[in-house]
Amino acid sequence: MQLNFTKDVLPDSVCTDFQNLNKLNEQQFLRLIEILFQFLLEPKETERFMQQLGEFAGQHGMSAGPLKNLMKSVLLVPQGLNEDKAAHFSQQWGEHSAALCRLAVGQTLMVNQLVDMEWKFGVTVGTSEVQKVGNIFLQLKLVVRKGNSTENVYMELTLPQFYNFLHEMERAKASMECFS
Repeated sequence: MQLNFTKDVLPDSVCTDFQNLNKLNEQQFLRLIEILFQFLLEPKETERFMQQLGEFAGQHGMSAGPLKNLMKSVLLVPQGLNEDKAAHFSQQWGEHSAALCRLAVGQTLMVNQLVDMEWKFGVTVGTSEVQKVGNIFLQLKLVVRKGNSTENVYMELTLPQFYNFLHEMERAKASMECFS
């Protein structure tokens, strides 16, 4: 099997996982995908996810280890599923995509959370280049939380750069409002 986006060939183990997944009956597949999406929506609930996979394996006479590998493969490449199973996976993805996006955005933003910002406007009054006199600039000090500590990030922007920065911040704000 080959990936569409990179044209790389999948390892044999992933191909075997998809063959095994396609052997599941519809009810088994639906339950397994339900467990998977519950985990995707609550990624901190790893213990519950593993417990549910163990229970699923026990109920259907499977080994838990290979089932966990199978789930990794499903997360890796849903395109290996047959048409009916891919349609169900796609339906579940559509139903949960907004919540998954919110979770991803929340986790991304918490990595480098903006805590505080200070700014100063200035005008260049003297320089060795005559054309630079009178230019407006903005100095920013951003306080960013990285894990348990904070870091100061300093920037100096020209007026056009500032307007571009402002435009990008407004776009980011609009995107964030879509998810809340």
